Formats: sequence, structure tokens, C-alpha cells
Amino acid sequence: MDRRDLLRASLALGLSTVAGRVWAAPKADARLLVVFLRGAYDAANVIIPTGSDFYYRARPNLAVARPDPGNPAAALALDADWSLHPALRETILPLYARGQAAFVPFAGTDDLTRSHFETQDTIELGQTVGRSRDYNSGFMARLAAELTRVRPITFTEQVPLIFRGTETVPNIAINGVGKPGIDERQAKLITAMYRDTPLAQAVSEGFRVRDEVYHAISDHPAEADRGAVSPKGFELSARRIGRLMREQFNLGFVDVGGWDTHVNQGAGTGYLADRVGELGRGLAGFVQEIGPAWSDTVVVVLSEFGRTFRENGSRGTDHGHGSVYWVLGGGVRGGRIAGRQVAADEANLCQNRDHPVLTDYRALLAGLLRRLYGLDQPSLRRIFADAEPADLALI
Repeated sequence: MDRRDLLRASLALGLSTVAGRVWAAPKADARLLVVFLRGAYDAANVIIPTGSDFYYRARPNLAVARPDPGNPAAALALDADWSLHPALRETILPLYARGQAAFVPFAGTDDLTRSHFETQDTIELGQTVGRSRDYNSGFMARLAAELTRVRPITFTEQVPLIFRGTETVPNIAINGVGKPGIDERQAKLITAMYRDTPLAQAVSEGFRVRDEVYHAISDHPAEADRGAVSPKGFELSARRIGRLMREQFNLGFVDVGGWDTHVNQGAGTGYLADRVGELGRGLAGFVQEIGPAWSDTVVVVLSEFGRTFRENGSRGTDHGHGSVYWVLGGGVRGGRIAGRQVAADEANLCQNRDHPVLTDYRALLAGLLRRLYGLDQPSLRRIFADAEPADLALI
């Protein structure tokens, strides 16, 4: 057996070689879905610091009312300091009550550009801020490389930065999937063109996954007729994602737009409340569709940054810094607000405008991945270099 045959045999057995050492990669037996809220959702009006008097002074028009059983637009108490937006009463609050949802405030990146594109790239790449970036190395691609039995997919029109890497990851736009633009005859011709080339397997696998996903979705035409993966269409899209992750995939990514609320975002009702309600119904639909597999599934909801703590002159909020991450799952140790916290008052603002970042997103995710997959420190370093895992005991 020559060196090439030995390597192939090792890979077939779920082994990899690193620096001349053969090691057994952890199995991707759990399911992980990352939901990216593009546009920077106003975390302070979703996971609300209702114990803060400053919150109500800073937002005379946008503040969600303190918990009040007689007011349907009032916040829903989570503990003495924090409350949930009322639009999540029927969807996320029950998960929290069952201990299947946790929230991590003051979370985010040390990227202070407050640029959507810059900070989205920062989070998706998961690389050290201030150093040269490798735009072909997203952190979920690096995670997939550390696991065996991994079946990744991205529910987007193009492969996002987060999944760019050395291996081909299938992508599918879940919104309104129509008949494939390349028919079966053309697919066979293209496959034949790449036969006996390094791309042969990737091309063949790409057509196979496309066909499987298309047929899975086209079996439900009423759902497939709905719109894009946005807050408005997310409920039905999330059900499709749940179906596919229940049956075929175990590592997924989806992004949801519509969160850049500079103008008239509303409080207990209004534009943001509508988007939050749609997101909550989508996540609840995902939980329902994935069924018993929810017990070993984790969903992480994140955004590129939070928004300004004070409302602006247009009854909206501007680009901020610290956010609130959500961790949901049947095996999550939830029903709590996790991570380091400070009082949500003026003295603790970052640059006198935003929530500070007290829990680095890479440290948070590294700690979560260590518990979810049993990854060792060298593996975590390959995914998030220079980041020290933060163990918040979320799993």
C-alpha cells in the first residue's frame, strides 16, 4: 500500500492526518443550525433590559413597556432584569420555560467598524480581527473539516463566507425553489465533461444534492409558493429546513434579512415587532418539523452587531456594537440569561452609545462546540485561532 492508498484508507475510516499524527475526528452526530440576522437586529428591544430605568429614558418612543399581564404589548418577564418581546409569547417563551432556550447578552465581536459588510465578514470568517483575512476559510467550513459523518448545507443562493473552504458545500435557496435550470440530460453531459478530473466528485455530488432537495421541497407546493428567506417568509422556509435537517443534513446555515431599523421601528408593536414575530414562528416551525431530533439539535441565532441604545431622531436605532445571541435546543441548559453581565445603564455603554461586548462570539461558539462535539483544544484552535473557549454550560 503506497502513501496515497494509506491516506484514502484512513479517510474512509474517519481518520485524518495532522502534522504527521493520525487522529480520530469527532462525529457530527448532533445537528447544528446557525441563523444569521443580517442587518443587525435591535437586541435591546427583543431581549429587553426592563430592570433598567435608563432604557426607558433613552427610548421615549421605542421602549417596550415593563411586564404587565393586562397589557398585550408589554414585555414578558424572563428574570428580574430581562424580558422578552411580546411578539415571542407563543413561540420562544415556551422554549425558555421548558429550559430549551438561553440568551447571551453583551455578546459580539471586537470589530468596532459598525459596518454591516465588514462585521458580517468578521463573524463569518471567525478569524482574528486586525490580521490579514483569508476569504476562503469560513469558520463553519473549518468546523466541518474537524468532524466525521458531517453532512453540511447552506440554505442560501450562493455559498456564504462562513462555509467557504477546501471542500464543496451544497447550497440551496430555500425560498421559492423552482424547476432546476439544468435538466437531467444537460446534467449528465456536464457530469461527463468533468469525469476523470479533480472536480468530478464535486460536480456529481452537487447535482445529486440539488435533485434531492428539489424533490423534497416540490412535494409541498403550497409552501414552495411563498417568498424569500426573509422574516416574512421565514416560517415556511424554516419548516423546509427542519425537514431537510431531520432527514439529510446535520450542519446548516441560513441568513434572514430585514433588520436594519433606522426609521420607525416601533416598540411592542410595529415594524420590528412584526419581523420578530415572523422569526419566532419560523423557529417554532423548525422545532415542530424536526420532531424527536430536536433533542440533539442546537440552533444559534446571531447578528453582526446590536444597535444604539438610545433611539435616533427618526424613531429608529443606528448601528451599534454588543448584541444578544440565542442558543436553542432540546438538550440546551436554558431558561436563563447566560454569560457575563453588567447593568444596562449609561455608565456601562460602549463609547457612550452601545451595549458593550463582554462575551466574545468566538469564545462563546468555541465553548459551545467543545461541549456539542467533544472537540479538543487543537481542533478548537484550528476553527478559532487565538480564541479562548468560554464555557457557559449551555449544553
